[in-house]
Amino acid sequence: MESLEAARKCLTTSLETSSAISSALDESGSRLELLNQRYLSLQASLRPISKQKCSFVNIDHGIDSVLCSAAALLKVSDSVHQLEHSLLTDPSSDLYTYVSDTKKLEEALKLLTDNCRLTVGWLKDVFEFLQDKPITNELYLLNVKKSLRILQELQVKEESARLDGGLLSTAFDKLELEFQRLLIANSMPLPLVSLTSHIGQQASIARQALPLTSSLAGKLHAITERLHANGRLDKCQSIYVEVRGMNARRSLNTLDLSYLEIPTAEFEAVQCMESYIDQWGCHLELVVKQLLETECRLSAIVFEKIGPEAWMGCFAKIAMESGILSFIRFGKIITDRKNDPLKLLNLLSIFKVLNGLRLKFNQLFSVKACKEIRTVTEDLIKKVVNGTSEIFWQLPAQVKLQRPTSPPPDGSIPKLVSFVTDYCNQLLGDDYRPHLTQVLGIHLSWRKEAYEEGIVLCQIYNAIKEVAVNLDTWSKAYEDITLSYLFMMNNHCHFCNLRGTVLGNMMGDSWLRAHEQYKDYYAALYLRTSWGKLLSILVVPRDILSPSSASVTSQDLAKRLNAFNLAFDERYKKQSNWVISDEILRENVCKHLVEGIIPIYRAYVKNYCLSIENDAKVDKHMKYRAQSLENKIRSMFQPKQRKASSIKQADLISKIKQVSHQFRLTLAAL
Repeated sequence: MESLEAARKCLTTSLETSSAISSALDESGSRLELLNQRYLSLQASLRPISKQKCSFVNIDHGIDSVLCSAAALLKVSDSVHQLEHSLLTDPSSDLYTYVSDTKKLEEALKLLTDNCRLTVGWLKDVFEFLQDKPITNELYLLNVKKSLRILQELQVKEESARLDGGLLSTAFDKLELEFQRLLIANSMPLPLVSLTSHIGQQASIARQALPLTSSLAGKLHAITERLHANGRLDKCQSIYVEVRGMNARRSLNTLDLSYLEIPTAEFEAVQCMESYIDQWGCHLELVVKQLLETECRLSAIVFEKIGPEAWMGCFAKIAMESGILSFIRFGKIITDRKNDPLKLLNLLSIFKVLNGLRLKFNQLFSVKACKEIRTVTEDLIKKVVNGTSEIFWQLPAQVKLQRPTSPPPDGSIPKLVSFVTDYCNQLLGDDYRPHLTQVLGIHLSWRKEAYEEGIVLCQIYNAIKEVAVNLDTWSKAYEDITLSYLFMMNNHCHFCNLRGTVLGNMMGDSWLRAHEQYKDYYAALYLRTSWGKLLSILVVPRDILSPSSASVTSQDLAKRLNAFNLAFDERYKKQSNWVISDEILRENVCKHLVEGIIPIYRAYVKNYCLSIENDAKVDKHMKYRAQSLENKIRSMFQPKQRKASSIKQADLISKIKQVSHQFRLTLAAL
């Protein structure tokens, strides 16, 4: 019991103590709540003051930083002024220093522009903020305003320096002038010489044409890089093209290129076209292999640091300035001429030149910038190939269409025959046949057809076969059968004389022997038909011509002699304009006539003189002495004489043009 009582007292005491503590806590909480409310009120009232004080502290620090930046920019501006002074000098005195100072000026002005733009933005914000604050330090405002004005002036300094007349623009102008001066000082006309000249001479010319030392190349590189970095490469390229283009034209002035200026309308009347084409081929080779190849190498070296597009563009323009298109235009004029056999030879000559330059053309003009040159060249090649094929395949048909024409009145070789055989010899020669074969192969490949060996020979054979048929037709057109025999003799002899030529070798020995046999056959027919009856007049039995014979009087002998004279004069007069073209054949025919007539005539005259006592009567009836008769026979069948070689040349040209004109008309008829 005592223990329970003691526990009860202890619990009662604990409850009383807890109640006292609780009351004290409530009183402290109320007091703390009041303090908290007062603190919040004080905090609200102090907050604006605290913020304003903090802002002024930060602005003060920021202004100091901005003003320091502005001061640094002013120092950069001082450096710009020093560079401006150095750039007033002539760059030729020390180019590398001038280029270096130009680059430094660019960098300094860029630094000014970029940092001024940023600093001005800061100062504007600061100035606007401080203007609205009544407690702002006036010194701050003054410094900010002054710095802002200075920086705004510096901000446009780079822009004004790059304008025309500005310092940087003037420096670039000076570099361009120095670039031009260096090019002109080291450019000289290229002495274009024959490609067959000595190798050492060509190497010397190459060195003369390419005078770029490492020092000069370095200077040009320094200028081009600086101008390229500032967007002035176009002007630099224009200067280069102008200087080198002018130098190329000066180089071409050493050649006689007057034929390139012949008006198109006058080309049909040109008589020495082949010589012009030979000049054209030689000159085009020189231009491409010496002049333009040199310019290509120079352009690549000068603009090496910029990139391939830069130098390729310059080279393309220089090539155009050099007049390369005028050479292509000349070839095109040839292809546009009216079709005739000589045009085929001209086209093959042009193809030979272009084919020989094909690799060099691909090397020089394969770039995009040379598209125009490539296009006109490809067009020329197409015209050459198509034109050559068109004329060549029509050759037999053109020969056939000449059949209705008349044969020569003098029995000589028709112009068509000599022209066709000479022409075929040319086509089959080494100068034309390889190129003709190649052209025909190209043309067939364009048509998706295969080239077959022997098509050239087959076409030539067909043309000669048509000539032979023409001869047979023409021989029947003569009213005088004797003249027909002489005509066939002449032409078979002409074919015999093809032995040893390319055409003769192609036709073969059996063909040549056949014509030789025909020549002898028609010669015999001519002699027997024309002169055989003449001899029968003088042929008298030997016993009748003896002095003791009385069956034939002197009057009978005189009548025979007069009949011979009349018959001979008749034949001579009729055949005096006939021609045997081949000299050897002419001499052989005259020899046969002399050997057949003169001995009989001499014997007859001798016997006649013995039968006549009166010399006056002898002179009356004997018109020809044996020697004079022989001389007259040997003077027959001569070709018409020419007064001068120039007349012969003009006649040959006229002959070629006449045959070509006939061919052209027949081709048009097809």
